[in-house]
Amino acid sequence: MKRKRRNKQPSEPWSKPQKRVLTPRIGVVYSLVFLSFTTLILRLGYLQIAQGSTFRAQAMTTSVTKIPVMPARGWIYDRSGNLLAYDQPMYSVYLTRMKNQNDQAMANELAPWFNTTPAHVMQLMQAQQGYSTISLFKDISPKQLALIEENHANLPGVNVVVDSQRVYPNGDLAGQVLGYVGPITPQNQKQYPNYLPTQSVGETGLEAEYESLLQGKVGYQVMEGNLSGTSVKSVGYSPAPTSGDTLQLTLDGRLQADAQEQMMNLIDSSAFGSQVTQGAAVVINVHTGGVLAMVSYPYLDPNWYTNGSFVKHAKYLQTSGAQRNNAIQGPLYPGSTVKLANFITALKYGAITPATTIFDTNWTKIGTGFFHGDGAAGLTGVLKAIAISDETFFYHLGLNMGKWIGSTATTGGGPPAGMSYTHWLNTDFATGITRMFQGEESFGLGQLTGIDLPGEQKGIFYIEDSLKNYIQVPFNPQKAAQSLKKTGQYVNHGTPVDLAFAATGQGQEFTPIELAQYVATIANGGKRLQPHLLKDVLPPETQPGNAKPIKVFQPVVQKNLNINPTYLHLAQKGMWGVCNLPYGTAAGTFMNAPYQAAGKTGTAQIYMNGHAEYNSVFIGYAPYNNPQIAVAVMIPGAGYGAQTAVPLARQLMDDYFKQHHEFFPKNQWQTTNIPTTWKTSSAYVVPEQSK
Repeated sequence: MKRKRRNKQPSEPWSKPQKRVLTPRIGVVYSLVFLSFTTLILRLGYLQIAQGSTFRAQAMTTSVTKIPVMPARGWIYDRSGNLLAYDQPMYSVYLTRMKNQNDQAMANELAPWFNTTPAHVMQLMQAQQGYSTISLFKDISPKQLALIEENHANLPGVNVVVDSQRVYPNGDLAGQVLGYVGPITPQNQKQYPNYLPTQSVGETGLEAEYESLLQGKVGYQVMEGNLSGTSVKSVGYSPAPTSGDTLQLTLDGRLQADAQEQMMNLIDSSAFGSQVTQGAAVVINVHTGGVLAMVSYPYLDPNWYTNGSFVKHAKYLQTSGAQRNNAIQGPLYPGSTVKLANFITALKYGAITPATTIFDTNWTKIGTGFFHGDGAAGLTGVLKAIAISDETFFYHLGLNMGKWIGSTATTGGGPPAGMSYTHWLNTDFATGITRMFQGEESFGLGQLTGIDLPGEQKGIFYIEDSLKNYIQVPFNPQKAAQSLKKTGQYVNHGTPVDLAFAATGQGQEFTPIELAQYVATIANGGKRLQPHLLKDVLPPETQPGNAKPIKVFQPVVQKNLNINPTYLHLAQKGMWGVCNLPYGTAAGTFMNAPYQAAGKTGTAQIYMNGHAEYNSVFIGYAPYNNPQIAVAVMIPGAGYGAQTAVPLARQLMDDYFKQHHEFFPKNQWQTTNIPTTWKTSSAYVVPEQSK
């Protein structure tokens, strides 16, 4: 049964590197940008030095001023060498505050050259009070550059330097994952005590996570001027700026593009499309923890924050939730996907055995309440229970964990003979639900996974508090376990229904990245690996395949669960049945696949905008006999798990194997390049047209 719930909106080891081949077009882009930087620097040097005598008279006595030159941020590539982020060179105007400076006169001079007003220029100056060097204008034209240089004598402290602008060439591709950069502000300047106020810093995503690697080192352009404070020429750099390190990710740009397009198309064509406001999908390597794709819908283009188009998309950004990464934030009910962890835990503690069977009449009475499943399944054993996601079987599994005795279709059961309800609640109930939740925690559920992204949120466990009108309240498994160990009890106000709901995924909320780590752990035999996006770090201004990495990420085993092989095999076999047996809940989508997958569907009732909807969830891995990837999909408001989440997971697995030239005929193989059609896809076009 899908019960109504409260309103809920949806240290690094390294090893020796291995070489990778650089795609030719990345080399072309790199060469063009390098030439652009070189050309701008030479042009600026020509205007400031070679033509200095034309623009101004050389003073007899000079002083020296150093103008900071911002370093180019490190470039970011995907696992195949596709370029995801780089710095585009440009000219920028900076003001170094000097004695006897007439700001108003300077504003009057500059304003007409930049199609603005003196008042606006004064605002720019005043907004950065307290800083010795401030930024006035970015990405100026050659004509504006010439005007400044020709009138340099009338603009004391104003200098043009070669700067750069962050560019994300694929727009909203992995937008929330890459993140974006922004200026240092009065609100965040304390976080950057050794930075200049004119530096840009990573604000979100990988740009923020690896700020220390990407930033580089500021250089200084040495300017000679007369004692009155008028800068007259550049005499070079001391020191020259140093670019940031190059990062290569585990992310597969081709798979990411396919995943974003497939999710957009699936939502648009779904009967639930009008009510779906968010979604997420994660594809992970089950042997390394490397994230191959991470989709968060709706999409976001980081360029909006760097190229001045933020205002155009302001309403979309404020109302759509696109700034949130739904793959790592905003946990929601996972539904039946948690049954696998609870199944293994119940076997461990003897609440069921591999031979356990029930006769499912579709109804279970717990106390005074009646709860139904999805139909009378009749005689049901452990493998069938997983394959059909039998609610009744797992209701009884949960009740057995808490030693609630005698529930049937017509009788509500109760505590063991001779035990009071209150004593049962504080002992057997507390023990049973704590063991279930801790079993889920062992797989990484309800915990931070350690993904190398800022802002990750962890899942939550709940019980319904009988003293608070049965609203859900957080339940802390660690606190309960400590109390049970110390005193033999844990005082709480839950109900036996909590056992049934916990067993079926209605008493906890998890994120898609937690679910991906969980299913990968089942797939690889019980090793819980830390998910990660960084593959390796290369020296500044180098490209994957053309330089030896400085560091290479190695898999981190957070925990070896040491699962009983029999129990693990039963869980895996049940997941195989989900996708491959005629009655499996995902068989309609997976039975004709050229590979065998294993998975688990999930459906949980949630509230969206005041209405009860279903959270469509699926976790799975493939191939079944030799797992390579694990997938987790969560789309709130998109119906049952089999209706929306499962078809997307199938597409992701198909695309992965087509790209790796497995299972599919040669005429369906794909390259590792980001599709040339990406910028005409709805996943790119629709966000770009948003306002």
